[in-house]
Amino acid sequence: MRRADREITDLATIQVIVRRCEICRLGLAVGGEPYVVPVSFGFDGESVFFHTATSGRKIDMMTANPRVCVQFERNVELVRDPDTACSWSFHYESVIGFGMVHELLDPAAKARGLNQIMQHYSDRSWDLDERSLASTRVWRVDLDGLTGKRSGPKE
Repeated sequence: MRRADREITDLATIQVIVRRCEICRLGLAVGGEPYVVPVSFGFDGESVFFHTATSGRKIDMMTANPRVCVQFERNVELVRDPDTACSWSFHYESVIGFGMVHELLDPAAKARGLNQIMQHYSDRSWDLDERSLASTRVWRVDLDGLTGKRSGPKE
């Protein structure tokens, strides 16, 4: 990381940032064509879970190249300088991770993955009906690791 003074090295702090984020951005690339899409997500400390419809561009790209990037950010605040245009900046906390994405096919695994997502937003477990499980594809990104960065005041 170029700015070591902004690096967050404590894994527990990085995980808190991820758990407090509302959106995960999923980065995909196939044949030199990048694609970044926001997704709702769940996080169990080691993997990120998200769901998709039954077909679409994300699925086509993940099938062609399962190597993905995930990005999270929070506490974003524009810092203005009333006198100098190029002195504007942002305060933020961000986390980036890389890993391999896998589709969860077993109904029990899909239910666990969907519950990770639901727990992220609702702080509770849910009973999921078979129809919901059948009409939704659920994915897990097995992370190689996470790196964090902070600019500005700590929360």
